[in-house]
Amino acid sequence: MSLHWTQHLVIAPVLLPLTFGAVLLMVNETRHLLKFSLHAFALLAQLAVAIMLLVGLDKGLWEESIAVYLAANWQAPFGIVLVADRLAALMLLLTATLGLCSLIYSTMRWSRIGVHFHSLFQFLLMGLNGAFLTHDLFNLFVFFEVMLAASYGLLLHGYNLTRIRAGMQFIAINLIAALLFLIGLALVYAAAGTLNMSDLALRLPELAANDLQLLRFAAAVLAITFLIKSAMWPLGFWLPTTYVAASPPVTVMLMLMTKMGIYVILRLWLLLFAGDDSPLAGFGASTLWWGGMFTVAFGACGMLASNTQGQLAAYGAILSSGTLLAIIGLNQPHMIGSALFYLVSSTLGMAAFMLLIELTERNQNPLEAMLAVTRQAFEYEDVPEQPVGVGIPAGMAFLGLSFAACSLIIAGLPPLSGFVAKFSLFHQLLSNPLPAGGIAFMVGVLLAGIMASIALMRFGVRAFWASGNVSVRLHLSEGLSVGLLLLLTLILTVKAGALYGFLERSSADLQRPELYIQRVLGEATVAPPGGNH
Repeated sequence: MSLHWTQHLVIAPVLLPLTFGAVLLMVNETRHLLKFSLHAFALLAQLAVAIMLLVGLDKGLWEESIAVYLAANWQAPFGIVLVADRLAALMLLLTATLGLCSLIYSTMRWSRIGVHFHSLFQFLLMGLNGAFLTHDLFNLFVFFEVMLAASYGLLLHGYNLTRIRAGMQFIAINLIAALLFLIGLALVYAAAGTLNMSDLALRLPELAANDLQLLRFAAAVLAITFLIKSAMWPLGFWLPTTYVAASPPVTVMLMLMTKMGIYVILRLWLLLFAGDDSPLAGFGASTLWWGGMFTVAFGACGMLASNTQGQLAAYGAILSSGTLLAIIGLNQPHMIGSALFYLVSSTLGMAAFMLLIELTERNQNPLEAMLAVTRQAFEYEDVPEQPVGVGIPAGMAFLGLSFAACSLIIAGLPPLSGFVAKFSLFHQLLSNPLPAGGIAFMVGVLLAGIMASIALMRFGVRAFWASGNVSVRLHLSEGLSVGLLLLLTLILTVKAGALYGFLERSSADLQRPELYIQRVLGEATVAPPGGNH
């Protein structure tokens, strides 16, 4: 008996970047076109695998729409288990899409500065994909470390003093988080005797009182690790400095790493703490809600206080993370589908904005900016002798329209996907019994959207109206990557109904932990040909 080739699709998102990352190490750094071609082929292959997984899972090609892969043919919970469901496939697709757009953007400049950019990028993708697929806490730690090791190199890529300072802070924070992760894993194993997620959920109701108390402490330690990665206030103090220092394509992947922390929290929360029959039901919900709301406030205030567009993007990412954490803390199952739509929309919008920042700042005249500040300080009004109309070339028009689209998505204003996501969240809250904190959540998100709108409008006026620039330097590859991301957000808006249906099915699967327990622990090993296993 052997597995059908489609069964191996589950491990392909890990093997593809591992293989191509190793191959790219052996290609000479001067062969830019060859390196780009291999890297692009690897990302297109990962994109194709993600699409096949997503479509296959949604059509029920795997039992209960959950694909289980027993690495080395060891049955769970003793062996390494990879699990793909609708949500994991969606995150794989999002990862490959952002990776491809970041690669296209970096072609003309960032990939040529320093060494081993392409290999580090592939290893980062391997860590991300593995974290989305693994169903074992220790292997989650392993993929975390692979991802972080690659991110250290990418953050310092094309190094300068600012990147070195931010990189040292980033490395120190993540080393502390890794230590806490290991301590949490040891405590979980001491309390439950397993690190397999489904096996842990199965054993949870049978634990003695002392073991249950130890597991609570272990969960709190692990939560600190994931909340550091998710940039929850005050644990996310490292994020603005890191985002501003990193190159634009690397910043996009760092932002995706932040969303990966939220993905892990959501996955473990719904598996272990959300069910009414769980002895740890609701554990940490108030912490997530309060932490999420403080993070929303911190992100919104940070956007208003930002002096640069890089800081504006960093605090925008914090605002997005806080919103998602607060939704999880509300513990409302009917809101999960809308939360996932918000995750996808905000991730694509923030990615486009982060790539757009460099293009906007590159075409600003520093002298004009200084004179504008001086005029404001001395209340000097520069009145032209005669009003003249200035034509806007295509490049400047593209940057301006892209900035406006990103602003609408980040602030949640109509008519783009950011507004659709927020409207859906509020609709779900008001269409069901209002939970404690529901009104505060809506008010907080609305106020944060207003503050974000003001901050974005201020920067938009400075960059496109007051700068006086009409000529831009814009490579086709850079415009293409931003355009593709914004096109995807437009597709999200037009096809919101179809995507919501898919996300509701994903949410329904997540809220039935017995499905995962049955599929993972019941998956049989493959007997060798011509013999018994």
